[in-house]
Amino acid sequence: FSLGDARRPLHESAILVEDIVHTQLINLLQQAAEVSQLRGARVISAEDLLFLMRKDKKKLRRLLKYMFFRDYKSKIVKGIEEDDLIEDKFNSNNTNKRQKLAQDFLNSIDQTGELLAMFEDDEIDDVKQERMERAERQTRMMDSVQYAEFCESRQLSFSKKASKFRDWLDCSSMEIKPNAVAMEILAYLAYETVAQLVDLALLVKQDMAPKAGDPFSHAISATFIQYHNSTEAGSVKTSLESPENTPPPTPTPPAPAGPQHLGKTPSGALGNGGIGQDSSKSKQRKRKKSAAACGVEAQSDAIQPSHIREAIRRYGHKIGPLSPFT
Repeated sequence: FSLGDARRPLHESAILVEDIVHTQLINLLQQAAEVSQLRGARVISAEDLLFLMRKDKKKLRRLLKYMFFRDYKSKIVKGIEEDDLIEDKFNSNNTNKRQKLAQDFLNSIDQTGELLAMFEDDEIDDVKQERMERAERQTRMMDSVQYAEFCESRQLSFSKKASKFRDWLDCSSMEIKPNAVAMEILAYLAYETVAQLVDLALLVKQDMAPKAGDPFSHAISATFIQYHNSTEAGSVKTSLESPENTPPPTPTPPAPAGPQHLGKTPSGALGNGGIGQDSSKSKQRKRKKSAAACGVEAQSDAIQPSHIREAIRRYGHKIGPLSPFT
């Protein structure tokens, strides 16, 4: 919700995101353990994760900035004055613990000077800027209660429940376990993975929304159509497998076209019940119908599992003239 999804995200979407994040982190841990063994170390440390991320300059720059602010926060908690904090950023002799660790390691593997240049790079973080603008747009129509709830959602992270996060990754069963700083980085990467999945899914959702007069509206991804058709087929099958003695369903007007309505026929729209029932039951049924319709309408704004799958497909899809040969 705090990253741009609807107020009531779909449970299926949350499960899918959790599964993707868990798979990504387990793979990352396995690779970091291999790097740690090559170094002859007994634990997975920040150096192993930095080594794995060395080729992705943008994400590495954002991670280094996060490590600096973790030091900044710990020093504020300990009661260091603000002037000393600003000096620490520029004074190499008194560098913060996490930042010094990263700086020493990158210095040992950096041959061109590109990695060390990131410590002096103060360019605007485009990803964070875009997310902050989206959050600002989300809050424009909120009242004080909704805004307080939104702010509380934005404060959630994987690092607040460190022991549960460690259990979720099953670190106790690993031969080489991550240390405290490595767990901080993993918690940060888990949050960033969720955020990036939401970023990409929102782009897919925007692309799939029907636009009047769009000449490229026919060019919807075949993968996206396939997911929706399978969902629609499942809902049609369940409606056809009703008992033979029940009366046929009441004809209903066709639902408006669009990806957000596929496979989401409300259960209250099927069947009109027996003949001769009293008016109170019919009123109750109408209320149920309207409630079901409202539920479908409310869920149409949320990120669907198909949006996330299409986002993953696009993220892993190689593009360019040489893509068939790579």
